[in-house]
This record gives sequence, C-alpha cells and structure tokens, in this order.
Amino acid sequence: MVTQLEDIYHTYFKDVFLYVYSLSGDKHISEDITSETFMKALTSLDSFRGDSDIRVWLCQIAKNSYYSYLRKKKSFVDFDSVPETVSGDNVEHEIATSEASMKVHEMIQNLKEPYRKVFTLRVFGELSFKQIGKLFAKSDNWACVTYHRAREKIKARLGDYR
Repeated sequence: MVTQLEDIYHTYFKDVFLYVYSLSGDKHISEDITSETFMKALTSLDSFRGDSDIRVWLCQIAKNSYYSYLRKKKSFVDFDSVPETVSGDNVEHEIATSEASMKVHEMIQNLKEPYRKVFTLRVFGELSFKQIGKLFAKSDNWACVTYHRAREKIKARLGDYR
C-alpha cells in the first residue's frame, strides 16, 4: 500500500502542482495546496471509485482545497455563483486527461496577460465570462473574446507539437 501511494505521489505530483499553480499563480500556495491534496487523497483513497482517471480525481481535490483556501482568505468571488463545468471543448479535455497536459500547462504559463489569467479563470476556475469581466473591470464580451483568443493561441501551439 505504501509503495502504491508513493507511486501515485511521484507520478502525479507535478500535474497537480501545475494545475494548482495555474489557478493561483503563486508557487508557495501551489506547494501548500498540492501537499494538502495528497494528504486528503491519502486519507480518502478507499473512497476513490475509479470512475475517472486518478489525475482528474486528484485535481478535483486540489481545486476544492484551493477554493477552501480562497474562502478562508475571503479574497475572491462568491463561490456559490460559480457554475459547474459544462464544456466539452477539446483544449479543456486535453488539459484534464491527455499526456499533452504538461505541454498545455507550460503553454498557458507562457501566454501573455490577460490571456493567461482569463483562460485560467475560465477553464480551471470555472468562472462565467460575466464574472471574469467583473474581475478585470471589463465587459463579459471582452472576457469572452480574450478567452477565445487565448484558446486559439494554445491550439496553434499544440499543433506545433504534433
């Protein structure tokens, strides 16, 4: 059992860290949340049903941990109004499930602002365009256009790797 947990940790640590980093933009917060994620996963490993990839399960724990952190800090948005993800778009799907995950996360980190932040808030933060626009003191249309431009930049760079 210990060997299995070590394997999971070594296999998915970087993915979880990069996911949290894409949400927070802060290395120290990302390290803390990633550590907390694996501690929570360790205590609830028997509840993992195997319905999804373990990376997705770990990232869900990380996202919930990060949102809990933000609630405690009270420095973000009203999370009761955050919608559930309904996107079936290919770019978002690749981030969550494919081996291109690392490349995509690197591409996201290399995007210029505001593209990186808008894309991250939309995909990982699951915020609406209206919420994103409000955070930037811009319109929801601006948020939508900025997100789609960021998405196109990522898709173009993904094409370069294939």
